Amino acid sequence: MTRYVIVGAGEAGTRAAAALRDAGEGEVLLLSEEPVPPYERPPLSKPDDEHGFRKPVAVDLAGIELRLSTRVVAVDRAEGRLETEAGERIAYDRLLLATGARPRRLAVAGASRALVLRTLADAEAIDARVRAGARATIVGAGLIGLELACTLRRRGLEVAVVELAPRALGRAVPAELAERLVARHERQGVRFLFGTEIAAIEPAGVRLADGNLLAAEIVVAAIGVEPETALAATAGLPCANGILVDSTLRTADPSIWAAGDCAAIDHPRYGRVRFENWRMACDQGAFAGRVMRGEGGTFAALPWFWSDQWDLSLQIVGLCDPARCAVHRSLGADGLVRFELDGTGRLEAAAALGPAALIGREIRLAERLIERAVACPSDLLADPGADLRRLLRG
Repeated sequence: MTRYVIVGAGEAGTRAAAALRDAGEGEVLLLSEEPVPPYERPPLSKPDDEHGFRKPVAVDLAGIELRLSTRVVAVDRAEGRLETEAGERIAYDRLLLATGARPRRLAVAGASRALVLRTLADAEAIDARVRAGARATIVGAGLIGLELACTLRRRGLEVAVVELAPRALGRAVPAELAERLVARHERQGVRFLFGTEIAAIEPAGVRLADGNLLAAEIVVAAIGVEPETALAATAGLPCANGILVDSTLRTADPSIWAAGDCAAIDHPRYGRVRFENWRMACDQGAFAGRVMRGEGGTFAALPWFWSDQWDLSLQIVGLCDPARCAVHRSLGADGLVRFELDGTGRLEAAAALGPAALIGREIRLAERLIERAVACPSDLLADPGADLRRLLRG
């Protein structure tokens, strides 16, 4: 009987375990460093009314052996065994590394005073300091930083966001959408300091490079994440901004796969790339479970992510590139879609900001147009009254 072992019980790990379990063959062991059952990460920065920060993963784990508080420290590839921090040795026939990512740390004096947000324990540590009227400074204007700014401002805190770059969301979001989202935050009282360098984190707040002190009772570093590759690297597996895997998510070792935030994939559309979002972790995990049990296929899913802030939803499908030809579709005062075309007029990516119900259908249609490599006339994309479904029928 084949023994499947998965290191990491996030979205990728749990979905891989379920896919293997559903095949009805072998035994599945899921190892988690955390002391609590698997949960979804999006609510950590934007808790929901029903579950708060701790929303269980939407995966039935029945029939899967789950071990909590289990940290794997070494992989013995020759013997097909793992070693845990407690000294236990665990045999595997096929292994999935779904080790995720860790928050980047600030490289300034007093950096350890800044909180981070990646785990349930991190969210609870921030929550423990929240009180109405308190001052919070978030270092980093990426998605997590902005979502947390929204959450804390809604809870009555004074919120400032400090960003070294000249604008928010510079890595993945078109400038015109980022500017609209920042303006929405500012209307709610969030203060932004762009092009601002910090010198230190002090007990009283954030010391800026110009010498001024930004007073704060809560300081959170939200400057991105780094893939957790140490386990793979010490086992001799090639790593470069992630564990290197082929288009089937297999590493250089034919018995080991990697999926989720830790994996740098040879993607048929984008080349070597590492994705950091919820849906790609889910898709990769389910795919890894299937290929580990012997199914064929290539992982070619399109990246898609969303972020809900205030009354707006940001949704992007594909990888945006400011150098592409862009066509904009206005959806009224509150909605805007940016379509990006390649040199032949085919859609490569789409980004939208507005009410979720309004932009959701635009992004879903865009995803289908990208998948089918449909040529999209610019005038049709720009016309808010045009039904883009006719392009799919064309």
